[in-house]
Amino acid sequence: MERRDLPKVELTRLLADLSTSSCRSISFHNMTSVEMTVCTQILIACYKPKSPGMRIYGMSRSIMFIVAMMLLFRATEVDAQGLDNTGTERSIASEKYIRLNYSNDYFTATDFYLTQAMQLEWVLPAFSKIPVYKIIYRPANSEVRYGLSLEHNAYTPVHYETAVIQKDDRPFAACFFLNMFAISTNSNTHQRVRTELSAGVIGKSAFGEGMQTFIHEHIGNAIPHGWVNQVRNDVILNYSIAYQKQIFAISDILNLTADATARLGTLSTKANIGITLMAGRFNNPFASVRLMGKKFQLYAYDHPEINAVGYDATLQGGLFNHSSPYTISTSDVTRFVFRNNWGFVLQTGRLYLEYYQSYMTKEFNTGMDFHNGGIQIGFAF
Repeated sequence: MERRDLPKVELTRLLADLSTSSCRSISFHNMTSVEMTVCTQILIACYKPKSPGMRIYGMSRSIMFIVAMMLLFRATEVDAQGLDNTGTERSIASEKYIRLNYSNDYFTATDFYLTQAMQLEWVLPAFSKIPVYKIIYRPANSEVRYGLSLEHNAYTPVHYETAVIQKDDRPFAACFFLNMFAISTNSNTHQRVRTELSAGVIGKSAFGEGMQTFIHEHIGNAIPHGWVNQVRNDVILNYSIAYQKQIFAISDILNLTADATARLGTLSTKANIGITLMAGRFNNPFASVRLMGKKFQLYAYDHPEINAVGYDATLQGGLFNHSSPYTISTSDVTRFVFRNNWGFVLQTGRLYLEYYQSYMTKEFNTGMDFHNGGIQIGFAF
């Protein structure tokens, strides 16, 4: 597999990575000296007892703290479908919570395909009063939770540093959108439905170039010049519905769930079926959140699925704007894609922590299979 030129430290790590096909874990020695120095300086500065308005390197304390955390957790990535919290394995036992999902392809020392993704999710009963939720399907006789999330994803080919169009590779693309979702759980029938309406933009207005350039400048990586060829601006309007049904359970230590999801819209039109196996100590994901009494949860999960792909704007360009300089042709899109996600979840009191890894087969004929990983941090209140 051809790789781009990398700085010496990055090249050494890449060669070590290539010697094994296994997934890599979080390790501070994977950081370059420049990254570690910048990260350490930022964290020290952030915790100095100065005024709340203190600025570091010309930026606010809060923004620079986020940058530092991005460096520390840089080994994270997620697949090209974006960030997905629809599974029962990612249930938080509360009617009110926030959760941050941050992904970056440095975790696997690749820096291509989905180069970065972020999602901030907020679940709150008061959201039920928003008029838009009236058009979001909610099954009868279910306990419903309402949520919003902001999501930003950026995609690049393997050789992102050149302005030359990379034929037969993934196009540059970025998208930014708002998700409005409802989670409807029926504890009697052990089934759950999550419906979601998404609206936003794909293209230059999603600021993928600026975000990737900013991070690369601060960690000493090659500056991306290929964003001039990115997918052009277009509207995102998508609707999805996910269904989960418990098919087997042993108390709260083993759970097997079948699931199916359908997505339709200008960002993606896809469908998938899969199963999820959870093992450990956990609340039953189909129980009422009002009745869950277990405070400590620690479990592992595995979630294989088959995806049928109809349309993907991050590969094929926007549905309405056909002026993109380069996209993947319809005939080259892989119509059936296999993905397997596995991970570990810790929930204690109000805190939710997750680390996961994924394997996904290629999404287009000249693409590659790839592994990736991610972290999530949530707080119930």
